[in-house]
Amino acid sequence: MLLFFTLGLLIHFVFFASIFDIYFTSPLVHGMTPQFTPLPPPARRLVLFVADGLRADTLYELDENGTSRAPFIRNIIMHEGSWGISHTRVPTESRPGHVALIAGFYEDVSAVAKGWKENPVEFDSLFNESKYTWSWGSPDILPMFAKGASGDHVYTYSYDAKREDFGAQDATKLDTWVFDNVKDFFRHARNNQSLFSKINEEKIVFFLHLLGIDTNGHAHRPSSRDYKDNIKKVDDGVKEIVSMFNHFYGNDGKTTFIFTSDHGMTDWGSHGAGHPSETLTPLVTWGAGINYPQRVSAQQFDDSFLKEWRLENWKRLDVNQADIAPLMTSLIGVPFPLNSVGILPVDYLNNTDLFKAESMFTNAVQILEQFKVKMTQKKEVTLPFLFTPFKLLSDSKQFNILRKARSYIKHRKFDEVVSLCKELIHLALKGLSYYHTYDRFFLGINVVIGFVGWISYASLLIIKSHSNLIKGVSKEVKKPSHLLPCSFVAIGILVAFFLLIQACPWTYYVYGLLPVPIWYAVLREFQVVQDLVTSLLTYPLSHFVGYLLVFTLGIEVLVLSFFYRCMLTAGLTAFAVWPFLTRLWTRAKVTSLSWAFFSVLLAVFPLMPVVGRKPDISLVMGAGLLVLLLSLCVVTSLMKRKDSFRKEELLVHLLQVLSTVLSMYVVYSTQSSLLRKQGLPLMNQIISWATLASSLFVPLLSSPAVFQRLFSILLSLMSTYLLLSTGYEAVFPLVLSCLMFVWINIEQETLQQSGVCCKQKLTSIQFSYNTDITQFRQLYLDDIRRAFFLVFFLVTAFFGTGNIASINSFDLASVYCFLTVFSPFMMGALMMWKILIPFVLVMCAFEAVQLTTQLSSKSLFLIVLVISDIMALHFFFLVKDYGSWLDIGTRRFTGPDCRSTAWRCKRHLTKMELKAMVSDEKGQSSK
Repeated sequence: MLLFFTLGLLIHFVFFASIFDIYFTSPLVHGMTPQFTPLPPPARRLVLFVADGLRADTLYELDENGTSRAPFIRNIIMHEGSWGISHTRVPTESRPGHVALIAGFYEDVSAVAKGWKENPVEFDSLFNESKYTWSWGSPDILPMFAKGASGDHVYTYSYDAKREDFGAQDATKLDTWVFDNVKDFFRHARNNQSLFSKINEEKIVFFLHLLGIDTNGHAHRPSSRDYKDNIKKVDDGVKEIVSMFNHFYGNDGKTTFIFTSDHGMTDWGSHGAGHPSETLTPLVTWGAGINYPQRVSAQQFDDSFLKEWRLENWKRLDVNQADIAPLMTSLIGVPFPLNSVGILPVDYLNNTDLFKAESMFTNAVQILEQFKVKMTQKKEVTLPFLFTPFKLLSDSKQFNILRKARSYIKHRKFDEVVSLCKELIHLALKGLSYYHTYDRFFLGINVVIGFVGWISYASLLIIKSHSNLIKGVSKEVKKPSHLLPCSFVAIGILVAFFLLIQACPWTYYVYGLLPVPIWYAVLREFQVVQDLVTSLLTYPLSHFVGYLLVFTLGIEVLVLSFFYRCMLTAGLTAFAVWPFLTRLWTRAKVTSLSWAFFSVLLAVFPLMPVVGRKPDISLVMGAGLLVLLLSLCVVTSLMKRKDSFRKEELLVHLLQVLSTVLSMYVVYSTQSSLLRKQGLPLMNQIISWATLASSLFVPLLSSPAVFQRLFSILLSLMSTYLLLSTGYEAVFPLVLSCLMFVWINIEQETLQQSGVCCKQKLTSIQFSYNTDITQFRQLYLDDIRRAFFLVFFLVTAFFGTGNIASINSFDLASVYCFLTVFSPFMMGALMMWKILIPFVLVMCAFEAVQLTTQLSSKSLFLIVLVISDIMALHFFFLVKDYGSWLDIGTRRFTGPDCRSTAWRCKRHLTKMELKAMVSDEKGQSSK
């Protein structure tokens, strides 16, 4: 059996790792030749302002008095420059947004497996191509470009990370720090000859990262006065910086200014997904090489923003976020970032048609270079007769398009050049995607074959060793044949040779060879398959088909519940009806009614909005009062049993009740303190961490009796859960625990009804390490239902109030009782523990079910494993490598509330309830 579990761990590890190898490999390639426009650029220097977390509508709209929150920026739009909306792609997080702006490519999906590194993958950027870059701002953003740059020409100045405090009195100080340090830098440059000569060079960049707006949005919501006042502060700061630049350089007209944002923010103060409030960011440009405002009589857009913002007479030029990188490179004359996929927005340029055509041609050649390198890499590791090139962009077509474009430039047909180059770019991008996914089908087939074999083997093991299904079938023991092992050895050698001659990576050998021993193990049990078929033929066909349909329906409901939380409601409603369709109703009316009541009550939670949208501390207080009331009832009941309730146990329960009271106090006190902008009180923080630590060991001091131990676990975990709650979710573990207790009782009734074993009193059952293995019984058909209940309750525990696939479903305010200074690892760990608490409650209850039903945990584990693996096989085909972390996580880690592919959403999308990602609260998400 040890061999089986070792093999199982290996197979599941390989299966999980294969998802990253198949779907989440880096699309970036290296080895391209830098490309730059051969004509003189219009600007010597570029100033990039990025207002982190700024929504386009909040900047452009007028306030209730009809005046702009950013009068300087609005004046630029009307009199000096060009403007539009920058359409970001999901995940709408700080790192992906800044990479798109400065490097010109969208989030590399392989970064999802590489944690919170500054540079999960190597990439080129505008800063790297510049002669010098100076940057000021957040320590979470600036290092990623400094460490990724070659040489020592990117300089960063950042404040202490402790300044990023969501409970701070004034987050605008983060932006004030940036503006003040930029001014001090230029004052110092006048007295430093070396620095003075550097900042008077050409092809230099100044980057100002402004974090205050994002911080205020998370702490107070974008509709708050703090958020909107911060915009005014940023506008004033930008005005001062622009004036300083013009004065320092003597109004030489060689400075380009770009003001934009990395992402927006939802009304509830988070980001990461594809809601328009997250994907629509402002873009305002002015200065050298930028077109002046263009007055128009009418504009055609699929939204009504222009009228709402009263900008319908000023031409709006929308771009994709990655298009800003080639725009900036063309303005200062540096090579396009090597991995950029942005398309130069020529309408922003105020230059000759020749310059626009040459710049567009350079842009096309730069992207075509990536396509060529990718094709060459794939061609070198594929047998010639198996290689299938991308037919839409053959070598001859590449040559013809480039030759025609150069001919158009020679004959001054510049509009045709731009159109032709855009066509070439689109084809090259399609080709890049084609070669990036070239091996996906081959690898997927190998993994699926291996995993289906594993599921088959695990199922045969259950039937052979843990059930009576084939016990009565006569078996004829056959002498083992050498043909089977020899055949599989030959297959393995052929597969290895095929991979060897193609110089495949070592992981390909794992995926290709692993199915061989698995299916050999399956076919060795062919006698079991024959006996199973013989046994099933004795059952009525209608019964067999009925059970199969019910099992299939249950699996599909579980799978759908990962995408639509309402399926959890449907499943729990069906659970509520179940006792009334059996004889349980006649044997245990009170238990059946309790089961139905708590099932329906729990079914309400998946229908409610994801937690964090509308915090309500009164609900947390109410949940605490319910816990205290339940504690009072239980302790009173236990005290009546004087023979089984000791003073030490009473002391433990009183300690846990006190912990619950303290948790309620801390939640209320912390909320009040943060509303007054006084930060997190130190005493509250100490109590919170002490409560969390004590909840891990205090239950071990309680009685080992099933009921008392489960109740102690509930009290301890509820104290911590209250500290991590912001609204209705505080009641969820309490309702879930009540249902779990009824589940334990109802499973006893089902066993007694079926005559498998006699009913035991819960008070006589104890959690013990020494279990008599002779008491364990074989599996029955009803045990499949118990395993299914476990899987369903686990899914409900994970997704009843949120979405584990993207922990942005859980509001950052959940951890404010523990800390308010931004700390991604600690905040993420706390929110993960919040997610796991309901899971722990379900698993403890299931252990009690296993004890009361006298069933081997190994047997139930195998059934749960098969159910989970069948679900995993579903999800393997649903994995996608684009979209927000929510979209990716929903397919990869499986979570509910799946929405349509967010990054395909255009500006005409109506508002959708998509969850945003808390992980990026500051450069975060995937820093």
